[in-house]
Amino acid sequence: MSPDVVGLSLLVLGVVLLVAKLVRIRSRTAQKLFLPSSIIGGFLALLVGPEVVGSIAEAIGGPDAPLTGGLWPAEFLEVWSSLPGLLISVVFATLFLGERIPKVRTAAELAGPQLALGVTMASGQYVIGLLLAVLVLVPFLGQDPMVGALIEVGFEGGHGTAAGLGDTFAELGFPEGQDLALALATVGVVSGVVVGIALVNWGVRTGRAEVLESDAKTSLAEQRGLYEKDEQEPAAMLTVRTASVEPLAIHFAVVAVAILLGLALLEGLQALERALWADTVEIFAFVPLFPLAMIGGVAVQKLVDRFDTTGIVDRQMMLRIQGIALDLLIVSALATLSLQAIASSWVTFLVLAVAGLAWNIGVFAFLARRMIPRFWFERGIGDLGQSLGVTATGLILIRVADPHAATPAMEAFGYKQLAFEPFFGGGLVTAAALPLIFQFGPVPLLVFMSVLLVVSVGVGVLVFGRRSPAEERARVADA
Repeated sequence: MSPDVVGLSLLVLGVVLLVAKLVRIRSRTAQKLFLPSSIIGGFLALLVGPEVVGSIAEAIGGPDAPLTGGLWPAEFLEVWSSLPGLLISVVFATLFLGERIPKVRTAAELAGPQLALGVTMASGQYVIGLLLAVLVLVPFLGQDPMVGALIEVGFEGGHGTAAGLGDTFAELGFPEGQDLALALATVGVVSGVVVGIALVNWGVRTGRAEVLESDAKTSLAEQRGLYEKDEQEPAAMLTVRTASVEPLAIHFAVVAVAILLGLALLEGLQALERALWADTVEIFAFVPLFPLAMIGGVAVQKLVDRFDTTGIVDRQMMLRIQGIALDLLIVSALATLSLQAIASSWVTFLVLAVAGLAWNIGVFAFLARRMIPRFWFERGIGDLGQSLGVTATGLILIRVADPHAATPAMEAFGYKQLAFEPFFGGGLVTAAALPLIFQFGPVPLLVFMSVLLVVSVGVGVLVFGRRSPAEERARVADA
């Protein structure tokens, strides 16, 4: 693969993103669904690739007809298929960079109920998926037992995690799992916004939402994904003088250090595993880099909090780096999606999608109010959005339900991520679930997740849920 081909394939990805943004601006359907341009671009690239245009051309003219490979050269697809595994480490390394790590007690008091709800949703996705695998999908449809982890990988993890686990799926002999997970992630993102907006309006009409007084609406500019001129603000801050070094380059260097720390940690754990217990069980041999890159990011941020007195690391700049990595990751992952793998397992896909949606919506409707003492609706809707789609979906729904930040929903959601992200939604639990199922079968993980589900529901309902709103307010204030 020549450098020119790699560079050209990346330039084409940029053009695809630009075209997708124009589609978002012009398409009312895309606006109403709040579809990210990266997802639109990914499906546009998939549409004109070998899976759709190529298949149609072959069906009409035979295997030697023009366009049987679609509009993209095979070299482009090879480059794009390798990008998600690289870019996901950038996304996870930047999760906490530039954001001061709060005191444990402060974060725990505010985010405790939120964390109980989030763990309930995530562990329940495993329980539902693994039960379906044990009782239906494996014995009757002949699926791999690892199919039981796909609801959490696709819904809670999203496109980034599903794409980042591609090598793990392949190494464990279940390559079609990535395609199913990506398809579930797409269902989750779309349903997260559609169902979430519908629930916000339901909450307003029934009085469950406390701060909105009319049907939730967004401006045309928000639907198009644009800022009006008077709303535009800087994307990041210059924290070092450009005469000495480019600020973006410094932030890239910080991200690089975080990823390298994660790589060193992963290799150390793999070496320890080989020396002590690899003959019995192997976990870290199949764990990808990105959850360890996140831990590396936390370690770097702790050092920044301790020694940086000038504010060199800017959170907004880190979000920009994270954003471009995630956009390119999603476009490239969807562009190389295998529709044939999904079509051959469409019953499995449908069962997992319906079960995942029913579980998450049910937890929000019936348990959120019993776990979160104050502003349960505004705070719970963010966790629903994340559990169906990605963190950005949760933030969108919080913004819609609480447009003027009149509740602690956004702050509690952010604190909860500090304890939640290292494990679920692409963290260590998500990464370890596949090799655990591969080596021990689905039952041990099902038992563990069932226990975790019972504990999280019990803590949420019997500890946090019994607090009055006044007691909850006082506890947060004292912390």
